Amino acid sequence: MSLTLDEARARAAMLAEVSYDLALDVTAADTFRSRVAVRFTTTGGDTFLELHRAEALEVTLDGSTIIPGYDGSRIALAGLTPGPHEVVVDARLRYVTDGEGMHTFTDPVDGERYVGGYLGVDITQRLFACFDQLDLRAPITLTVTADPTWTVLSNGLPTYAENGQFGFATTQPIACDLFAVVAGPYHSVRWEHRGLAMGWHARRSLAAELDRDAAELRRVTEVCFDHYAEIFTEPFPFDSYDQVFVPELNWGAMECPGCVTFEESMLPRTRVTDDDRRQRAEVIAHEMSHMWFGDLVSPVWWEDVWLNESFADYMGFEVAETAAGFAGTRVSFEAAYKPRAYLADRRRSTHPVAPNAADVPDVDTGTTIFDEISYWKGNAVLRQLVTWLGEADFLAGVNAHLTKHRFDNATLEDLLSALDAASPRDVRGWARVWLRQSGHDTIRVTRRGDVPVLTRDGVRPHRFTVAAFSASLELVGTRLVDLADEPLALPEWAGLVVVPNAYGETFARIALDPVSAGAVSRGLADVPDPLVRAVLWTTMLDQVSPADHLDLLARQLPREPSPTLVAAALSRTLRMVRRMPASLEPVAAACALDAEPDEQRAVALARGLAWSTSDTALLRRWLDADATDQGWALDPELRWAVVRRLAELGGIDAAQIEAERLRDGTAGADLGALTALAARPTAEAKSAAWAAMTEDADVPVSRFRALADGLWSLSQRDLVAPYVAAYVTLAPSLAARGSAFAAAVGAAFPALPLTDEELSLVRDALRADVPTVLRRAWEDELDDRAA
Repeated sequence: MSLTLDEARARAAMLAEVSYDLALDVTAADTFRSRVAVRFTTTGGDTFLELHRAEALEVTLDGSTIIPGYDGSRIALAGLTPGPHEVVVDARLRYVTDGEGMHTFTDPVDGERYVGGYLGVDITQRLFACFDQLDLRAPITLTVTADPTWTVLSNGLPTYAENGQFGFATTQPIACDLFAVVAGPYHSVRWEHRGLAMGWHARRSLAAELDRDAAELRRVTEVCFDHYAEIFTEPFPFDSYDQVFVPELNWGAMECPGCVTFEESMLPRTRVTDDDRRQRAEVIAHEMSHMWFGDLVSPVWWEDVWLNESFADYMGFEVAETAAGFAGTRVSFEAAYKPRAYLADRRRSTHPVAPNAADVPDVDTGTTIFDEISYWKGNAVLRQLVTWLGEADFLAGVNAHLTKHRFDNATLEDLLSALDAASPRDVRGWARVWLRQSGHDTIRVTRRGDVPVLTRDGVRPHRFTVAAFSASLELVGTRLVDLADEPLALPEWAGLVVVPNAYGETFARIALDPVSAGAVSRGLADVPDPLVRAVLWTTMLDQVSPADHLDLLARQLPREPSPTLVAAALSRTLRMVRRMPASLEPVAAACALDAEPDEQRAVALARGLAWSTSDTALLRRWLDADATDQGWALDPELRWAVVRRLAELGGIDAAQIEAERLRDGTAGADLGALTALAARPTAEAKSAAWAAMTEDADVPVSRFRALADGLWSLSQRDLVAPYVAAYVTLAPSLAARGSAFAAAVGAAFPALPLTDEELSLVRDALRADVPTVLRRAWEDELDDRAA
């Protein structure tokens, strides 16, 4: 059952002074013991605790055993008298392989077992009985019984570890979805910084990779910590700071206070590119900023998820670029993230960055707004706010907000009050059009004779940099401008190429005039500044047909010097060809490798060639040499991309795929082999993949994703067509397993162009009862294919 807004408000009104004393025992193989003493005061009446699918349930209320109503989701607490109470819930729960609960994972490299509670929206109840809502913050005291040789980590500072018993200091009052526990034979790098215990941890089989990157991981952690200590007046709010690469996390990272978890792809096994390092630094900065935005101060309800994610995403990119020293982080945002926010803002599912509470009536709906709007549009909107307001006033208002609501919950209105007090500008007026309204403006370049004129289609005030270039795209000058209702003429740049929002300060589509668009189309790769090129790649690809998209790629990608922009353009192209009929041959031609001297650019092109080429002889040569024809080594990700494409083209059989899996020997290899086996161009391969996806009720999310990635092969339209209808029929029941699995089912939408009849199957299915997360994914797919 999804908790509703009305239920959450009623429960918050009757409860106070909540705390949890939790004991977990993870020594058994199939189930774990969860015993929690929940203490609280109440005004009296009926309420409930959430606990998902408990076995051997025992409940006491104020020391007396009771038999409460329990429906597999909620424990009823009826007729509570006013005053303090203690409910003790003792249960056994099953481990999961979908990341939603106590996740279990066995490392194929060495057979070691790892368990962890990687929580989030609606997941805490799968670990222990709780009041699973944001505004019932509570201190949590934890003890864990585990293998005595293991490392066990949680939100609080460890207090003891003896004979398989691990204890932790009581946390500050936190939202219970921020709880974390991680256990297993982890390899650790520990130190202190400014008196705070810190650590990085990874599976034992990834010890070499952690040691390889430890110095950089420590430096970035300390630089981010020092930067936040400088700009925030509230000190770091917690007693320790561990960061853990955990297996099979469902998202990039999770900001649990004192124990941040990261997806293991951020610890690459071999080649670590500049893009890898930038992305990792951005995520480290993002998650650390959550210690203030989301952990110190939390939203009241899920409509204000942007108060967590937009702020953290803005801070992540900003701090990685300016404080941690990873130049090009903003380039990656403009090229790889912001375009997806523009697309999301044109779908029927778009919503204001800050919706009203009534628009998020239950937690399931709240799950769906952890999306491109709350992260990437919100990031861009906050950058515009800082540009418009000024950094000093912005930080003054933010700091006042954090101090006033420390270890408490707060709303948009609370933040606006603090910003209004810190600035002479009309912050509430700004918020009405930027935060409370969905959609975005278009900034147009027109001409009065030769004079460029900027106009705005929309309702929002914009402050941004406009840049002027010669016909050969050499920079002539820049100017910071404000644009609102009145057109803005730029007579000093008559006859020149003009690019509004050249450095990405605002969130608006750009419509260039024919003079500017023609010059950019001819010479995009010649623009000297990669940030301006990122804005222009987005602008050009946002407004062209699939044929023109491929034409621009063919002309400009071979000359694009930035590996970041090469990778972003190819990723966007892959998404396009999976939805619309288009040939892969122009992509393969654009990615053709000659004597490329830049390894990272060569690798970005090789990744594009690996999914687009039909040259099996080339791919076979790469595999045999474990390198491209130019001598660049195949890292595991690239090697498995080659194997998958060879399988798709019929150039490698099951025995050879198994040999590749054994050669690699890691969890990533298991998934890569599943994808390759599913990609083979035979009816038997497709049938086996479909059965593995749908007939095993316990198929892990990671395996489901890997199988789906191989099933839908662009070059096998006729072979996979029968599975389109099967997918539409079975997806709703598969999605009922939980939000993470529902997201995976939605992402498994057939990744190939579909006929009108096939799309009608989806439209017809949406008229029936479809789980909320899956419904959102399907509607987004329909909108993107109609765009």
